[in-house]
Amino acid sequence: MNNVPPGCKQTEVGVIPEDWDAVSLGSLTVLMTNGFVGTVTRHYADNENGVLYIQGYNVEENSFNFHGIKYVNHDFHKAHAKSCLRGGDLLTVQAGDVGLTTMVPESLAGSNYHALIISRFDKKAASSGFFSYYLNSSPGRSRLRLIETGTTMKHLNVGDMLEFLVPLPPTKAEQEAIAEALSDTDALIESLEQLITKKRHLKQGTMQELLTGNKRLPGFQVKSGYKQTEVGVIPEDWNVKLLPEVCRFRGGKAHEQFISELGQYVCVNSKFVSTEGNVRKYSTANFCCANQDDVLMVMSDLPNGKALAKAFIADQDDLYAVNQRVCALTAYTDSPKFLFYLLNRNPYFLKFDNGVSPTHLLNNVFAACSVLLPPTKAEQTAIATILSDMDSEITTLETKLAKTRQLKQGMMHNLLTGRIRLV
Repeated sequence: MNNVPPGCKQTEVGVIPEDWDAVSLGSLTVLMTNGFVGTVTRHYADNENGVLYIQGYNVEENSFNFHGIKYVNHDFHKAHAKSCLRGGDLLTVQAGDVGLTTMVPESLAGSNYHALIISRFDKKAASSGFFSYYLNSSPGRSRLRLIETGTTMKHLNVGDMLEFLVPLPPTKAEQEAIAEALSDTDALIESLEQLITKKRHLKQGTMQELLTGNKRLPGFQVKSGYKQTEVGVIPEDWNVKLLPEVCRFRGGKAHEQFISELGQYVCVNSKFVSTEGNVRKYSTANFCCANQDDVLMVMSDLPNGKALAKAFIADQDDLYAVNQRVCALTAYTDSPKFLFYLLNRNPYFLKFDNGVSPTHLLNNVFAACSVLLPPTKAEQTAIATILSDMDSEITTLETKLAKTRQLKQGMMHNLLTGRIRLV
């Protein structure tokens, strides 16, 4: 049965429009080679006297990062002219994250590169931006994996890359239009990422100010002065209390034997809210059930799990089953949401994580934790509301970012295969 749509044809690169071709990269490039492979350390120079030296870990999808960037001296630069970049060149990771590709901007022209494949396209016939997006697409990366060589360390050979087939729109104008549309989406993604990072930093600063009393909200300004305590200098009207004075501690129970897709309780374990299913509803003697507004906190975590002391607010009664690696904290009189912000990944608890062996926060560790509290629940609630609003804004941006990334994937699928034409 022929599933090829009208006006399209089946090729080695998949179904493409009839006026597109499947051609080799070698037929589109005026140069394809790999950068210097060998020991470079003795040629390193400082950034003021050296030439930028790009390596595989500096390459990102259609982008660069400059973490750990190196520079080489001018003698090395001159001796390896073939690894001198020009704007518009493509750099493809040869070993490691094989196939990951980016385009060289004019600002990096003149740099050298290490153990990467350079593809320099005939600018009259081909838009390097289009082929960068294709090589990074799911079909492109999947097909590149088919030409990998090696057993323990997979890598790409230049000879195989020269013969690698890619889809080719009939005009450079169409190639450029596709690349520009995808580049605009990348710019939106980058701006959202930067905004989210900015908002997270702003929230961290706000937490530092509000949760320590260094800044008071309108209507709650300090009327006296400050005092020195074991947790630092705080407003005179704030209190330092041990956690057991503030909330009731309940340890969770093992619920693995009760896991069921038809269960009525959401599992809360060291993976935080579990994706492994729910638990069947038995009597509360079988496991620890959370009450609404309980703060649920991870007490035991595997190395580098980044979940130790991670907290969660129970938004309903009798919905969450708390695992033995988690505790349920019920506030006596203080704001539960304020306690959540105090305790979530609190540095006091994190200092017990050695990053080597499983970390357990024992009951005596919990009992010795001091917390800093504003004098009234009203002030605690006001602080928690400010922070919750910031969290909501960040969540909204993260949702928009996820949707934009999903949109980009759909655009790549449609534009790089010619299902949607821009020209």
